[in-house]
Amino acid sequence: MDTYVCSKLNRFIPTSFKFIKSGCSPATIRQDIAAGITVGIVALPLAMAFAIASGASPATGLFTAIIAGFIISGLGGTRFQIGGPTGAFVIIISGIIARHGYEGLILATAMAGIILLIMGCLGLGKLLQYIPYPVTTGFTSGIGILIFSTQIKDFLGLRIDQLPADFLPRIKACAEALPTVNPSTLGLGMLTVISMLLVRRFIPRVPAPFVGIALASTLTWIMGLQTETIGSRFGGIPTILPDPVSFNGLDLMQLKALIPEALTIAILAGIESLLSATVADGMSGDRHNSSNELIAQGLANIGSALFGGLPATGAIARTATNIRAGAHSPLAGITHALTLILFIKVCAPLASMIPLASLAGVLMLVAWDMSEVHRIKRLLFAPKSDSLVMLIALLLTVFVDLTVAVEVGVVMAAMLFMKRMSQLTDIHSLDTGLPEDDIIDRTNGHEKVVVYEISGPMFFGMAQRFVDVMSFTRKKPEIIVFCMRLVPTMDATGIEALETVIRRAHAQNIKILLSGVNPRISKIMTRLGTDKLVGSENIFPDFSTAVAKTVLHVDEDSGLPRCTSAKELSTTT
Repeated sequence: MDTYVCSKLNRFIPTSFKFIKSGCSPATIRQDIAAGITVGIVALPLAMAFAIASGASPATGLFTAIIAGFIISGLGGTRFQIGGPTGAFVIIISGIIARHGYEGLILATAMAGIILLIMGCLGLGKLLQYIPYPVTTGFTSGIGILIFSTQIKDFLGLRIDQLPADFLPRIKACAEALPTVNPSTLGLGMLTVISMLLVRRFIPRVPAPFVGIALASTLTWIMGLQTETIGSRFGGIPTILPDPVSFNGLDLMQLKALIPEALTIAILAGIESLLSATVADGMSGDRHNSSNELIAQGLANIGSALFGGLPATGAIARTATNIRAGAHSPLAGITHALTLILFIKVCAPLASMIPLASLAGVLMLVAWDMSEVHRIKRLLFAPKSDSLVMLIALLLTVFVDLTVAVEVGVVMAAMLFMKRMSQLTDIHSLDTGLPEDDIIDRTNGHEKVVVYEISGPMFFGMAQRFVDVMSFTRKKPEIIVFCMRLVPTMDATGIEALETVIRRAHAQNIKILLSGVNPRISKIMTRLGTDKLVGSENIFPDFSTAVAKTVLHVDEDSGLPRCTSAKELSTTT
């Protein structure tokens, strides 16, 4: 028992603790520190950009990357995960702030952290893997489109007092304000994008966002360009972490209203963090612990909320950068957080010089990457149902709400899956393998014995079809044998459908025999009383026993064929 408990508890030991126990060489420590500094440089502009795009201050993005990033790396279930604010949350955060204010966002983030913590403790990480690919592609691409649209104003320097929250009004407002384009702002945005593309193409090991923003900031300072910067809009970045937030006076009605938002944050954080961990596994050959990862994500979001930060999750691009930079252990992720702390301590005044057009250019490129146009094109050639789910999830994300898109997309995908599963279950008649004189009643010409083979799971998705097929519209036999050897599982609705058919058969004086029922289904039938309805004496381990004992009244060793397939039965006729 002690060994079993220890093995269970071992699943929740953070990966970093295992590396501390095993020890690291000076060489690997140097690699981790170098990789952490590299990722910190990459995370610096992204954290501020995601925060600004969400409607928060750039400082909150940095604080989130520091606090959540430290917790995710220090307590997570993977060696390479880098956590912080990501593009997937931009639209969710801005929507929550618009509906519930920034205090509502902090509360929803804390609630999401608790949900993730519970999911991790219950081992529910694997359930998130069942969210279909068309759904994730649909809402991820939709988020990319929305992020791109929110950056048009800052990229072009348009004079718009209040950018509309909805997509179509936002595009309309930007189009109407096109005559107010600021050439200097547009030039800085273009410089950032072009330099990032060139760095990606020719020197991919160098952090492209940092290069783009550094060039634009330097040009702004040297030429004294009149464009909006972090300093002019937000007043700069504080050099110390904020005090913890007090959650005094919580309103029960507010908590209730924030449940959908908290669930959306938790589900999206779980999906993206585990997807990032899976990508890291593929790049490194390592294997992550999904339960441990979700627990770390939960603690990270609670920690971020305590200091007024944003929702956080594993960041795929930064995690991949961490691996490419030569990271060996979670120390790299911890170093990434410490690098950001050093930045706000030493270089915060320089951040005030960063043009918002440059950050907008970074986010536009991020949005393009998120849109995954190649995946959308590929899914359009997938089965029509998958294409439809993807398009609906995308359109709902863009024109309605991400929460609605995820809910509708998952429900639609589940319904389509059930429809496909029900189509896999087949009910067809089989040759009994008996001489004609034994199965044909010469007085009226109808068959005395009819055999039906059921193949596939009998669940609620096909229960009604089973009842419809077994309507007994033709001349009624004396005995019906249901060969169930190929039925792997059966739910309560499938049992109910079988009982409905049995009752109808008994009402017409037709005897029902069941053969090849597997032990798991047999236990369910016993608990629900189905065995009493059909009669325990009419349930047989295989087809030959059923026919030998009940139809021919001969011994079990009569040599009749077993019900394994229609082909095998037909060859014995």
